[in-house]
Amino acid sequence: MKSLLVGLALATPLVAAAQGKPLVYCAEASPEGFDPGLWDSSGTSNATRQIFEGLLAFERPGTKLVGRLAERWEVSPDAKSFTFTLRPGVQFQTAPGFKPTRPMNADDVVFTFTRFIDPKLPFNVAFPANFILPNNLGLARRLAGIDKLDERTVRFRLKEPDVTFAAVFAYPFAGIQSAEYAAQLLKDNRAAQINLQPVGTGPYRFKSYTKDDVLRLEPHPAYWGGKQATPALIFSISREPNVRVQKLLAGECQVSSPLRDVDVAALDGKPGVVLQKIQALNISYLSFNLKKAPVNQREVREALDIAIDRNAIFKALFPRGDATQATSAFPPSIPGFNKALKNEHNPARAKELLAKAGFPNGFEIELWALPVARPTNPNGQLMAQLIQQDWAKIGVKATIKTYEWGEYLKRANNGEHHVYMSGWSGETGDADEFLSPNLSCAANTTGIKFCNAEFDKLIDEARASTDPKKRIALYEKAQEIWKRERPWIPMAHSTVYLPMRSEVKGFKMAPTGSVDFLGVVRQ
Repeated sequence: MKSLLVGLALATPLVAAAQGKPLVYCAEASPEGFDPGLWDSSGTSNATRQIFEGLLAFERPGTKLVGRLAERWEVSPDAKSFTFTLRPGVQFQTAPGFKPTRPMNADDVVFTFTRFIDPKLPFNVAFPANFILPNNLGLARRLAGIDKLDERTVRFRLKEPDVTFAAVFAYPFAGIQSAEYAAQLLKDNRAAQINLQPVGTGPYRFKSYTKDDVLRLEPHPAYWGGKQATPALIFSISREPNVRVQKLLAGECQVSSPLRDVDVAALDGKPGVVLQKIQALNISYLSFNLKKAPVNQREVREALDIAIDRNAIFKALFPRGDATQATSAFPPSIPGFNKALKNEHNPARAKELLAKAGFPNGFEIELWALPVARPTNPNGQLMAQLIQQDWAKIGVKATIKTYEWGEYLKRANNGEHHVYMSGWSGETGDADEFLSPNLSCAANTTGIKFCNAEFDKLIDEARASTDPKKRIALYEKAQEIWKRERPWIPMAHSTVYLPMRSEVKGFKMAPTGSVDFLGVVRQ
């Protein structure tokens, strides 16, 4: 079979040889669950990526695709067919009441992805689920079929060419599930247990979890790359950034979630502490509920955008100057970024736009503050207060609200907000990774998010094109539509600092700030 691209897997993962000590990671948020297909938050994917593996992975610290559960893969010249040869002898983890009887095979791959596209699958009937990122990527619309060619070969057929599609198999949601485990859960009328008691092929397996407190993982003894040298991997969950800093300084955790800008100085140069740094592929933004008045009007959204004094916000939130103002939907380092787009601070014109929209005296609105610290938004409450002051100058009275992280996401997905703070991190360095999951019509099943036919046509054409210059031109034009319609108020792209103790060896930082503890050991 002729192919556009042939990829090979790494021979074995990098697993530490010497026996290490228990490793504690200070996490900023609780996982929402343990079925990777159900969730798209970093707090959840950081946990599930230790338990599950995809067919492909990103080679850290970069964005290069390498094989993980796939020994090799081929992409057809028309970019409509993706064929994977599975690694032999991969063993699933055990769980209470479940012991696998066979190695991973094509049935597991087919089951995993059929869940994302077929609501009539018996397991989905028993456990109906909203697969957030697969749905936002429009997998059901894009896939023509999944074929088991033999026990170790699976082919994915697309309806339209898509040069970006291989990256899907490296996303956290694409961790391969055990079809055998699912069948047992279904038979026992316990299908929902798949989200509570996970079974993957990854280097660590689930041991116990206490919400908002601690997640305990232990090495998968039958891991195909060799049992991990770290005898226990513990996620210590602390919402407050300063608490995580103090725990790291005290040696209570050895790796922590990314730092706020203001915390870098507290750790920089401290004995026994190492700061890893990367210019991340990320963005923070305010997202409008396009189904809710008055922000369903374009003039209102533009007015609220240009009323914000970003310079003042950056001085308060990013005193080190390690963040840049976002003007588009993805960072400037990604091909296709439209350099012509600019931010504007113009309260007088904002008032004119509000008057034009029928609100000469302003209105009342809810502004949701991010409840967790992110490198691109280190203090959601402070950002909200500064925006609240700016909006008051144009007659808009904003009431600030926030919720516990899981509740925040749930309520936002239900469309209870006017405006809420959000963000996104990319792993591939491709514009489509920012646009399709967040701004395509496939990502908008409720009317809350952005859906524009002209915009969709452009990003669909870009995905299908193998001509880099054409793709760049299409993305630049798509961004013009995005800027005109203003579904987001873009805020920041940031450098990510991730701190760890010097006794940690083998850790490689990802462009997203996500963590992967494969082969990491504490000496």
